[in-house]
Amino acid sequence: MKITKLSILLLFISNLLLAQNKSDITQFNKSLNQFHNVRDFSISKDGKEVYFTIQSPNQEISQLAYIKKESNKWSEPELLSFCDSYMYLEPFLSFDNNRLFFASDRPLNDSISSKKDFDIWYVDRNKENNKWSKPKNIGKPVNSELDQFYPSVSKNNNLYFTMVSPLGIGKDDIYFCKWEGDKYSNPILLSENINSAGYEFNAFISEKEDFLIFSKYKEKDGQGSGDLYISKKDEKGKWKMATNLGIPVNTKYMEYCPFYDETNQILYFTSKRNNLKSRSFNTISDLKKHINDSNNGLSKIYMTPLQIE
Repeated sequence: MKITKLSILLLFISNLLLAQNKSDITQFNKSLNQFHNVRDFSISKDGKEVYFTIQSPNQEISQLAYIKKESNKWSEPELLSFCDSYMYLEPFLSFDNNRLFFASDRPLNDSISSKKDFDIWYVDRNKENNKWSKPKNIGKPVNSELDQFYPSVSKNNNLYFTMVSPLGIGKDDIYFCKWEGDKYSNPILLSENINSAGYEFNAFISEKEDFLIFSKYKEKDGQGSGDLYISKKDEKGKWKMATNLGIPVNTKYMEYCPFYDETNQILYFTSKRNNLKSRSFNTISDLKKHINDSNNGLSKIYMTPLQIE
């Protein structure tokens, strides 16, 4: 029992060091509250472009959008030009900002009208005109007849993603594909220090591949729903046992879709946290603003300072 209590104490102290005060956790951009569900986040290295997903209340519709910082203000959201009637979600910018990865159920070519399982796709652009290419399927061995989600790429182009496979450890698992200069290796299932018999998903990989932030669902040491966890590599390059990021980043509500800005040490993540409380209202617009702008249980993007050592 002494060892168990000591482990819990160390975890609690670690969580205190990692997490911030509740007041440090804010909505990324309240102008996005015009949408029912906003999730996923990727920001460019210069901090002037943000890509995210807009979804209908029950997720029948899922589209990629972006905003740009102009005169130190964020522009109005716009849809990415290649989005159509299929599902698009989980954008991730490459280190040079010129490749955008995402997940989609779009068919492999335009001559087919029926959607397929979810694959990882990407679009490219050059620095001269900043126009994205047509979507390109990343192909085998990354994609398969199974579903692949949430691509995240390190500085050396190694790819981490979620896959639902009967050969995995649990329900959803996190996999890794090494970039071999002109192609990706076969998917490698990450160890049980990351994956479990439950759900592991939405993994963000750091630029140097020295830490991984991801979601676990309803773990024993969690807050009650989806929680964000972090794992670091040891001196031999092996992933250590993942630890919960703790309160107040995690709540009894769903936290998922992490993105970490290493330059500015800011954690962005999606949450369905809810602290909505009633009060007296003067007008309908006052009521509407209060409901929309509060942490109201809808999927929103949050941000908080977070130092990872």
